[in-house]
Amino acid sequence: MKTLKLSVIAASLLAASGFSQFASAEVSANIGATSNYLWRGVSQSGDSASVSGGLDYADESGFYAGTWIGSLSEGAGAEADFYLGFSGGDDFTYDVGYIYYNYSDLTDSDFGEIYFNGGVGAFGFGVAYTINSQVDEGSAFDTGDMYYHVSYGFDLPNDFSLGLTAGYYDFDAGSDGDYSHIQADISKGDFTFSISQAEEESGDDDLKLVVSWGTSF
Repeated sequence: MKTLKLSVIAASLLAASGFSQFASAEVSANIGATSNYLWRGVSQSGDSASVSGGLDYADESGFYAGTWIGSLSEGAGAEADFYLGFSGGDDFTYDVGYIYYNYSDLTDSDFGEIYFNGGVGAFGFGVAYTINSQVDEGSAFDTGDMYYHVSYGFDLPNDFSLGLTAGYYDFDAGSDGDYSHIQADISKGDFTFSISQAEEESGDDDLKLVVSWGTSF
């Protein structure tokens, strides 16, 4: 899911932290491909294939930062995400941060969110809130939007795993576009098969069957 080139975020961290601190941290890269890039139940690649790559920096303190680039539908260019946050916990895990979504060929579409994700055992939950946006005022993805999700995952025989996710998008622009979605992900190794369905209000309510591959190093 992410570019292999060193991001501006990671480069600035290296310069500011000094070598001794950086040596105790970790930089990892990842690449991926999918038959359909889904985000919150809606295709971002026009129901076509998408490739992606990225880079992450993670410190022992729990601080992390990174960037991710993925191809979108024909004529829409690429999406580049830049994020930083702090995560940790044991019996209860948490992850709080900020992410900025940048779209290379879509005018006045960029926006940023703060988010919180938590987990207890196999159960996860989270919320994201849009705090800055280039979108026209009063439109979807303007400031004030809220996205909620819950998830549950468990192991299956023969090294397979199953993850279940339900999400709800509450747009500040009005309830006409609010929608929910559900998704099931069956994974083994680097491969995942997904089944996803969003409500009609999403504008993309066809049942999605998606095959994805991804690895990190």
